[in-house]
Amino acid sequence: MKTMRRAAWLLLACCALACEQEDPPAPRPRPPKETPEEPEARRELPPGWPPKHEDDKFGANREWMVRTQIKRRGVTDERTLKAMLAVPRHRFVPSDLRRHAYEDGPLGIGYDQTISQPYIVASMTELLRLRPGMKVLEIGTGSGYQAAVLAQITPWVWTIEIKGPLHERAKGTLKRLGYTTVKTRLADGYYGWKAHAPFDAVIVTAAAPQVPPPLVEQLKPGGRMVIPVGPPGRVQSLRLITKDEKGRVRSRSLYAVRFVPMTGAAQEKAPPD
Repeated sequence: MKTMRRAAWLLLACCALACEQEDPPAPRPRPPKETPEEPEARRELPPGWPPKHEDDKFGANREWMVRTQIKRRGVTDERTLKAMLAVPRHRFVPSDLRRHAYEDGPLGIGYDQTISQPYIVASMTELLRLRPGMKVLEIGTGSGYQAAVLAQITPWVWTIEIKGPLHERAKGTLKRLGYTTVKTRLADGYYGWKAHAPFDAVIVTAAAPQVPPPLVEQLKPGGRMVIPVGPPGRVQSLRLITKDEKGRVRSRSLYAVRFVPMTGAAQEKAPPD
């Protein structure tokens, strides 16, 4: 009797083992596929950004400038409008011109350079389609005003100036106003800033005879560049340069402008007339 029971138990065990072997083990669950984050999403925004400026006697002038010169001409990007409303433009012009800081036109800042008309600053900024966390390169720091406007939208701004006195003055102004994330450099902007490339956006605030190839190379796929192109002293064309995700570059002329010329290698490498 015991022998029969033992044989039956062994038979059941073998059947159970056979059943276990016939059913393949359940596959291990795979971790969910992660969607790559946008670079700006991975970049932490610094504390205290953007800088806050105390109310001053020019606050009403800035509001008037944005309403009548910028909105009325079709600039609608909210980040751009807020930046133009926030940055104290009068702090970037010579003291004897501060009463004219919010008027509809460029102003001289010395060394044959100007601070651009408010509308042009806003329009070029809007064309970049900046978001917080993006990296932007500016060629032609000048007074530092355009860099400050950019830095109200994203703290990661690199700006290059070829004229020493302007570079030092703009660097000091930006620091005093709290734009400590803006990186300034005294150099020829034709060559860009390769150490920190690629950039999500590039803005050039002086007219080049042609688009500098190093700036195109340093533009990230999916990036945008705005640059005035044309001969010095004459009407130029503001161009929008885009690079798609496959690296293909396109250029489109937008409207006529008049900027001071880009100096240095831009003129040396200009094609013959």
